Amino acid sequence: MLFFVNAAAVRQSYIEKGKVSQSTGNSTATTLRSNEDAEFKHEDAVVDPDMVVSMVDMSIRNSTERRKLGFFSACGTGNPIDDCWRCDRNWQRHRKRLADCAIGFGRNAIGGRDGKYYVVTDPSDDDPVNPRPGTLRHAVIQERPLWIVFKRDMVITLKQELIMNSFKTIDGRGANVHIANGACVTIQFITNIIIHGLHIHDCKPTGNAMVRSSPNHYGWRTMADGDGVSIFGSSHIWIDHNSLSNCADGLIDALMDSTAITISNNYFTHHNEVMLLGHSDDYVRDKNMQVTIAYNHFGEGLMQRMPRCRHGYFHVVNNDYTHWEMYAIGGSAAPTINSQGNRYLAPANPFAKEVTKRVLDNDGVWKHWNWRSEGDLMLNGAYFTPSGGGASASYARASSLAAKSSSLVGSLTSGAGALYCRKGLQC
Repeated sequence: MLFFVNAAAVRQSYIEKGKVSQSTGNSTATTLRSNEDAEFKHEDAVVDPDMVVSMVDMSIRNSTERRKLGFFSACGTGNPIDDCWRCDRNWQRHRKRLADCAIGFGRNAIGGRDGKYYVVTDPSDDDPVNPRPGTLRHAVIQERPLWIVFKRDMVITLKQELIMNSFKTIDGRGANVHIANGACVTIQFITNIIIHGLHIHDCKPTGNAMVRSSPNHYGWRTMADGDGVSIFGSSHIWIDHNSLSNCADGLIDALMDSTAITISNNYFTHHNEVMLLGHSDDYVRDKNMQVTIAYNHFGEGLMQRMPRCRHGYFHVVNNDYTHWEMYAIGGSAAPTINSQGNRYLAPANPFAKEVTKRVLDNDGVWKHWNWRSEGDLMLNGAYFTPSGGGASASYARASSLAAKSSSLVGSLTSGAGALYCRKGLQC
């Protein structure tokens, strides 16, 4: 099922509601959006989670059945995102079709689909206040929708956080693009973002500096944590087919009332605290948070937080967990975690076999949290501690991936990470 949104109409709606800043002139405020922007809620982004889980299940089953019938005999994997676009030898001519391939809670993220192409030709980031045309920073701050591509291979070392504007796609296909050894990506108080095909690694804390967020606005940034991708107060976000490792804080963090997010087909390696979803136990507005985590490979050198969840609803489906040193999935503040069709390979350490970890204020509370494992493959002594309703209505309404889905995890995640895509070839 495909979902189409008129970007101009949605953007105008957000402006009228105060969700997108139209400020002019410069500011030294500690954030780059107005207080009204900081307060907006994502009522239009929050949906029935069980409906989305069922849609993901339907997409997977449809893709798997088509694979059995030979429709994707050349390159099909049964991964419904990849089988939507990767078999096209002319993918470079049809780049924007990617925007129709998302599933899960972030399925409506259209990025820059309705805008023009912007070709990044210059990897420099000399001036975060006055970025040079042709640079990635100049592209992402524009007010209009843009589909951003790269002319050649490049390593981009950012002086300060890459503050993005709404309705942007960063599409790294066709080039080997690294954002590394400096600041990284910040998605703050915006909507409709797709980030695809990048290597994001060795991100550093930066800040206490002026940074531009739009052609007409820049402001003071306090110190950033050094996340690979920081999602803050934003909605309709799709992070797909990136390779992430070795950042100062999280690889992907989503905080402060963010929602409608899909994190898919990424390859995570060499990091401690991989993914934080939810600002704090006291920040109850994160009960609106809905995140799908699908087809990712959690690989070598990982410690914990794959993800670590608070308050919201998290669908963890068909991921390959081949390494963790402490635990895979953790949480506090009563999140709902629906683990389906994943492959969990426990480490050799006999004290780290448990997939799950609950952070508690007092003993016994976790027994009421809805955490469920369904159709997961547990290897080398891995075990998942369930809790909550078990067969409660919230789970009963969600279609199961069934045990056979976990047996397909190897092929579903075989292309995780940034892909080596070249013109005239299947990606």
